[in-house]
Amino acid sequence: MGVWCRMWLRVLGAAAGGGFPQWNCDCPGCRAVRAGSRPCLPRTQSSVAVSVDRSSWFLLNASPDVRAQIEAFPALHPQPGRATPVRAVLLTDAELDHTLGLLLLREARALELHATAAVRETLCEGSALLRTLERYCAVDWRPVVPGVDVTLGEGLSYRAFDVPTRKAARFGPGRAEGRVVGYRLTDTRSGRAAVYLPGVQELTAEVHAQLRDCACLLLDGTCWSDDEMARLGLASKTARDMGHVPMDGPGGSLEQVAALPVARTIYVHLNNTNPVLLEDSPERRAVERRGVEIATDGLEVEV
Repeated sequence: MGVWCRMWLRVLGAAAGGGFPQWNCDCPGCRAVRAGSRPCLPRTQSSVAVSVDRSSWFLLNASPDVRAQIEAFPALHPQPGRATPVRAVLLTDAELDHTLGLLLLREARALELHATAAVRETLCEGSALLRTLERYCAVDWRPVVPGVDVTLGEGLSYRAFDVPTRKAARFGPGRAEGRVVGYRLTDTRSGRAAVYLPGVQELTAEVHAQLRDCACLLLDGTCWSDDEMARLGLASKTARDMGHVPMDGPGGSLEQVAALPVARTIYVHLNNTNPVLLEDSPERRAVERRGVEIATDGLEVEV
């Protein structure tokens, strides 16, 4: 396999909505990262960039921190005439922490946006974010249909897959189909694949089927335990109520993914309350013993 038969993924932001630390949170992790009292690194909000030539890049979600994330990664810096290596944005859902960054890209002449019909409807008629963006730049919407292979450019394709959710819709349509998807990204020259799945409520058999034999899995790591927020006195909702399978406990993701035939698994979309962000925590050690990684901003993965 030649040196150019590679797919690169760059973790632009590894945290869940609000980042780490979150501006209004005084949980143990947020206190530690502000004070420097325990080993831990700050993180911006969840997004990933993918490329097969390190020239054209595709963003998976556009976080509210997208401007800082672009500036932190020279490969995404603009070229003469305001040309940009960012070719398109692929959305997994319509959550604000995955879409607010679209408004920060409004100076583009045009923006290619891949999203399901349900996500587009939410962004148009629910949050109205897309309607606002269209006042500033042309938006080229590419419908995402789960199960259909889509070519992004020479050497790179994706197949979206539906991620079942029972989470109540905050905006837009109440139907579950197409509200949340994951992406299986394939280097068509080598056949090697990576999966981006920052939001999943349950690792069903159908979801498991999409993860098999991928070289790298970037997986929802929002909470360590299902009752994490309640135990800290921060919210009454469980992790699953918020649409995220916890790492630990019955049906948790850590035990399941450790048994999957996946070459490399990395937790992304880490909530500020998750103790795995503290590098000296027993929870962090439990993850690492399973051979699973915790993402940091700037982590690059070669597939």
